[in-house]
Amino acid sequence: MRIAICPGSFDPVTLGHVDIISRAAKMFDKVIVAVLVNAEKSPWFTIDERIDLLKKATIGLKNVEIAGFDGLLVDFAKQQNAVAIVKGLRAVSDFEYEFQMALTNNKLNSEIETVFLTTSSENMYLSSSIVKQVGLFGGNIYPFVPECVHDEILLRIRQRSKQK
Repeated sequence: MRIAICPGSFDPVTLGHVDIISRAAKMFDKVIVAVLVNAEKSPWFTIDERIDLLKKATIGLKNVEIAGFDGLLVDFAKQQNAVAIVKGLRAVSDFEYEFQMALTNNKLNSEIETVFLTTSSENMYLSSSIVKQVGLFGGNIYPFVPECVHDEILLRIRQRSKQK
């Protein structure tokens, strides 16, 4: 079985994330969406909430599982018997960082390949940060997030905007 890891913070999940996950699911027997605990970021959603949102957003993808992890990605990938790490790329700026990470991961474990999928043109600009920013200023986030989680994300944005 060819297993791939699709890692990220997914805070919150966007249509761009779902696009990359869906395309990876066509390439591999199993895709594990790995929700990471990133000490450098201050997430709006807890890891359990992000896992729940991703489960809802990927419910139709039968070979996709959602899991949380903390630590080195290559260690998690090895524990899951993965052969690949799938990363989505939006722009050249993404490539520089992701290429550096891919080389580092290869040094740590040369048995796990990194596969880059370019985003679809309609999602080139899309990020979780953009969704949060648009939402905080009262903009419509509907075109950016899966319909099944839209209301939950909007509720969190409203909670956050009241705190400011």
